[in-house]
Amino acid sequence: MQLKNYEKLGAFYLGKTFDMARSTRLEEQILYDAKDLTTHAVCVGMTGSGKTGLCVTLIEEAAIDGIPAIVVDLKGDLVNLMLAFPEMRPEDLLPWVDPAEATRKGMSVADYARNRADLWRNGLADWDQDLDRIARYRDAVEFTVYTPGSSNGVPLTILRSFAAPPPEVLADTEALQGRISSAVSGLLALVGIQADPITSREHILLATILQKAWAESRDVDLGSLIMQIQKPPFDAIGFFDLETFFPASDRLALAMRVNNLLASPGFSSWLEGETLDVGRLLWTTSGKPRVSIVSLAHLDDNARMFFMTTLLNEVNSWMRTQSGTSSLRALLYIDEVFGYLPPTANPPSKKPLLTLLKQARAFGLGLVLATQNPVDLDYKALSNAGTWFIGRLQTERDKMRVLDGLEGVAGSSGAAFDRSRMEQVLAGLDTRVFVMNNVHDDGPVVFHTRWALSYLRGPVTGAQIRVLNAGRVAASPPQRSSAAVAPTALKGKPKAEDRRDALPAGVTERFVTASRLPREGERLVYRPGLIGKAALHYVKASAGIDCWRDASLLGLLRSGTTADPWEDAAEAGELELDERGEEGAGFEKLPAAARQKKNFASWQRGLKAYLYRERPLVSWKCASLKLVSKPGEIEGDFRARVKALADEKRDQEMEKLKLRYAKKLRTMQDRIGRAEEKVAREEAQLSQHKSSTVISIGSTLLGALFGRKVASVGNVGRAASSMRGAGRVAREKGDVARAKENVAELEDQLRALEAEFEESVAKLQDDLAAKDNDVVEVPVRLRKSDFNVEDFGFVWTPWIVTKSGIAEPAY
Repeated sequence: MQLKNYEKLGAFYLGKTFDMARSTRLEEQILYDAKDLTTHAVCVGMTGSGKTGLCVTLIEEAAIDGIPAIVVDLKGDLVNLMLAFPEMRPEDLLPWVDPAEATRKGMSVADYARNRADLWRNGLADWDQDLDRIARYRDAVEFTVYTPGSSNGVPLTILRSFAAPPPEVLADTEALQGRISSAVSGLLALVGIQADPITSREHILLATILQKAWAESRDVDLGSLIMQIQKPPFDAIGFFDLETFFPASDRLALAMRVNNLLASPGFSSWLEGETLDVGRLLWTTSGKPRVSIVSLAHLDDNARMFFMTTLLNEVNSWMRTQSGTSSLRALLYIDEVFGYLPPTANPPSKKPLLTLLKQARAFGLGLVLATQNPVDLDYKALSNAGTWFIGRLQTERDKMRVLDGLEGVAGSSGAAFDRSRMEQVLAGLDTRVFVMNNVHDDGPVVFHTRWALSYLRGPVTGAQIRVLNAGRVAASPPQRSSAAVAPTALKGKPKAEDRRDALPAGVTERFVTASRLPREGERLVYRPGLIGKAALHYVKASAGIDCWRDASLLGLLRSGTTADPWEDAAEAGELELDERGEEGAGFEKLPAAARQKKNFASWQRGLKAYLYRERPLVSWKCASLKLVSKPGEIEGDFRARVKALADEKRDQEMEKLKLRYAKKLRTMQDRIGRAEEKVAREEAQLSQHKSSTVISIGSTLLGALFGRKVASVGNVGRAASSMRGAGRVAREKGDVARAKENVAELEDQLRALEAEFEESVAKLQDDLAAKDNDVVEVPVRLRKSDFNVEDFGFVWTPWIVTKSGIAEPAY
């Protein structure tokens, strides 16, 4: 399949240049260099300016180029990215057209769908795009709509929001404090407390709890946070003892406030769904890039702020685990940044957003921030944005603030800025006409945005999101806690007793700390289980692998437990263990196998056998790039690293190609220019000599015909001169023909040079695809001497039995 000339490596086709003076679209294509987005972009424009359409096309281009994106959609418009139909049939659009709009147009819904399908086909053709391009767009990435706090799309759980950040963040004091501050501010905002990090004792208490836990690499979920608010793991804050700083009664009130949030029916949906894992939002486990649309249209302002703060913190943490790159690795697009980056106030979202604007460039993460309220943005912060897309603005005040922002960008980059000229341009913009001010280019350019591949139907409802997500695979399985165990009904299970059975002599019992206590009408029951922890050593010299990994398993002991209870064991994570359980709790009876001490030795041996059999280290290798996966890195993350490195090498090679061919192309274009000038000169001379020769010959003939009294010598001289002029005309005709032939030859050479360049680009593209296909699996199996069991024993696991008799894990 022959690709269009704008389908270049790392180039985004955004539209065509626009002549403001004549209000005419020109044919010169606007190809935006993808790596310019690493310095971020801002898109501003009033309602109806075409801002959403431009941003949709930007994301479409990134997707076609294999660049993943997290798209934060606050109004429901960006779900339109999924309304891309490779055949663009009326029946494809029928479920998505607006019946009210059809009525206003005087059409049936079916006729209106047919009208829209025709409009989209013609619009694409008018912009030199075909339906195959839609297919490439749909095939390049995986689409999913996430709806935190709702089951309309794929829910996202916020339990991980208080998980210990990666070592890269823990080692950076400023980054750690920023994450703690914004995480606490977001939670307090969710419960209706606007807290200052310096003066608010609520903020200081929660921040101290998180800091202590994270310093020990311990995760904190909301349940354990509520318990630690009541009983903090420290006795003093600063120079004051805990009771003086924050009395127990006041702490209880704060704990109740957070608990009421956790217990509210509407909040339960926040605790279900996929873990908020940025890596999985950007790539599938197999390494395919994703466009993850996070729809927040259904949330109130406090919930939006909490989620946005959590998401930005997670993106910051993910960013710090990535290797540096000068190429565009991923996009974070925020549909309406109004309220999250204000000029004076400091909402919880502002600090992590500022950090991303300042530091994400080094990691290949590009931010695209859009708004229709430019007066409410912090333009000092946005001076970090290298590209501004400016559409029609509503007020003079908006224009002045945008001009201030552009002036700040120019000042920080050292570029010249003509404010008065830009003011004139902004005053004349029409729908879908934008000014692009890119610090990487020679100057601003006015362009008309191309036709979107996606059907832009406007905001999408929750019910329609359910239809779009139907049958789509989630990025990762839903998670409930570090030791994920499904709720079970007690019916048919061993009866819970108030007294617990005695264990065999020499077997020590411990209790898993409950993440929450029972509420009214509930009870706490302990079930028997086994915990096993081991350090696993993997060595494979040929792959450069020599590492240790920890394994932590929790298995439940039920009636009829076999010699190997580890088959159904769950990941235990960092469970807290106590010597005593909660008072008043019930206990399930011990299964018969747990009453014999010899079985514990057998289960310990079974743990080693299970780990040896089921826990090989799967590593990945890309020979062409000499890249090997890190310990624990899954295939998708490794493929993402391969693509990032391949893209960086591609961009470097593209720069070399451009430099090598640019000189040749400029030389050839200069030669063509000079040749065309010569044609023009020769034609001008030919025209002049033609005129003078005709006049001369005409005078001679007139004199001869009408018997003018002129000397015969003069007549002869004029005739001779006329004949010489005719000869010059003939010669100059030949000169013009030869000059035109020269131009034609040079143009053929230019076309050959351009074809040679395109062939080099195509080869580079093939090489890039080959590197991605070069990834192979390298399994590393354990040797029996390569691991140590560091902890093994019997534990009681806490379960909450609800009013309906359903037992849910409380750990």
